[in-house]
Amino acid sequence: MKIAFWALGKQHEAYVKEGVEEFSGRIGNYFRLEWELIPVPKDAAHLGATELKKKEAAVILPKIAKEDYLVALEERGRQMSSEGLATFLQGRANAGTRRIIFLIGGAYGLDETVLRRANTLWSLSQLVFPHQLVRLILAEQVYRACTIMKNEKYHHS
Repeated sequence: MKIAFWALGKQHEAYVKEGVEEFSGRIGNYFRLEWELIPVPKDAAHLGATELKKKEAAVILPKIAKEDYLVALEERGRQMSSEGLATFLQGRANAGTRRIIFLIGGAYGLDETVLRRANTLWSLSQLVFPHQLVRLILAEQVYRACTIMKNEKYHHS
């Protein structure tokens, strides 16, 4: 199974880049991993939230293959423990999922068309995090889930 992390926005800020690269490398010991940073539309500053989300959706949706499993990070999604994420990933792998995409939306979240396409809506927390930190948290939590799946020492119950 391949894991894809997609994020709307600019390149990783220096304060998260090292951590994102570290955990991404570690995930590579368990699954093939790819990052895709999807640029915000050039006229984003002049668009309202709804119009911006629609433009972002127009870029995102054609990139998703029919057989891809899409996990949209969404504040109204369900929350999982680290063990729950490990069980979820193992279930996807067992089901023969070829690519699972974890999608981090833009400043205003994701358009309803993207949320409807998603197979799972996942909320990291009831707290609000900067998008750059969400990238780091996502990478660390997926790595943690991988170590739980293999019963390795990184996670302490």
